Amino acid sequence: MSILKCISCGAQYDISRRYFRCDKCGDLLEVVHDMEIYKPNSMKGVWRYKSLVHPELHEKFIVTRGEGDTFLYKHELISELTGIKEIRLKHEGENPTGSFKDRGMTVAVSHGKFLGARHTICASTGNTSASASSYSSIAGMKSSVLIPKGKISRAKLIQSIAYGAEIVEVDGDFDSAMENLESIVKQNQHLYTLNSLNPWRLEGQKTIFYEIMDKVKEPDFILVPAGNLGNTSALGKAIRDYYELGIINKKPRIVAIQAEGASPFYKMWHYGMDEIKPVIAETIASAIRIGNPVNWKKAKWAIKYTDGIVEAVSDSEILDAKRAIDKSGIGAEPASAASVAGAKKLKEMGIIDKSDTVVAVLTGHVLKDIDNITQIGSMIDFNTFLERIKGESKHN
Repeated sequence: MSILKCISCGAQYDISRRYFRCDKCGDLLEVVHDMEIYKPNSMKGVWRYKSLVHPELHEKFIVTRGEGDTFLYKHELISELTGIKEIRLKHEGENPTGSFKDRGMTVAVSHGKFLGARHTICASTGNTSASASSYSSIAGMKSSVLIPKGKISRAKLIQSIAYGAEIVEVDGDFDSAMENLESIVKQNQHLYTLNSLNPWRLEGQKTIFYEIMDKVKEPDFILVPAGNLGNTSALGKAIRDYYELGIINKKPRIVAIQAEGASPFYKMWHYGMDEIKPVIAETIASAIRIGNPVNWKKAKWAIKYTDGIVEAVSDSEILDAKRAIDKSGIGAEPASAASVAGAKKLKEMGIIDKSDTVVAVLTGHVLKDIDNITQIGSMIDFNTFLERIKGESKHN
């Protein structure tokens, strides 16, 4: 049996609930399953782990695009950049709409279908809106997307428009859009929220880390870009699931990497504050340009549970890492590169050793933010090209 439980006061609610804050204290809810054993099934991707994600959901409600089963890459350029021999990249940009959001969305929208939801809503910097609008359309639901005016990648916005979403521009940043969403949903609970304050999203996102731990023997560190802190929180839950079920005997350390210009979680952690102090976020990594992350309490627990690390990297460090990821033939959007930049920084600080087994999660596809590709790229004219290859031929 599954329930919804408040992360602060412990109040419990039935899974039929559509509002995802506690009536008693106003804090977030989490999904709690009564799990005794893990029963893998014949399905692929996210739903292979159904018994750990949504054990009571009938298969007729599942809305899927075949998300999950993303590839783990190992490349010499990434090892050279970071100084870590055994570093692998888990590329979530290979999901159907190009980001990790699809893992959470398949579960959240499927649960919404189970509840009979007809209208979904989300606030987004881009990836959430693309995924929410796609899965909502497949499920036959109307979708509305609140976006910060003028602060969203055109590539991501085009996806939402193509999938039929209603686009609503909000003055301010992502955090302003999120505040507006919470106010609207509290008064209009027929609207089904698809942001990561919906705890079913995190159940789907746990599967990123089930896949990692199924394929990488005892990883020492798992690094994730940290914006709204959903993945940090989901990783903590996934590790706890596997550890308590006896599937793993060692907890990998979670490393949450924020951009310096959007690092309230980093500041809270390193300055020993009890709570997040929101900031005005500004970074080239638009997918993690979030100044007031909704999942900070869940993420704080996850870091403590795994003796984890919180670090911040500069936009320059992010772009350096992105160059290496792109040149390796793997490619990723800027926010994704934060995990690799963080691995390099922690190796230089002596926290990660060159012989440690490390997995860095890439959260989005290279085409999610095309502006930054042209900024760091280069072109030459045709005659220059001819002269160069003539010179090369003389030496071969």
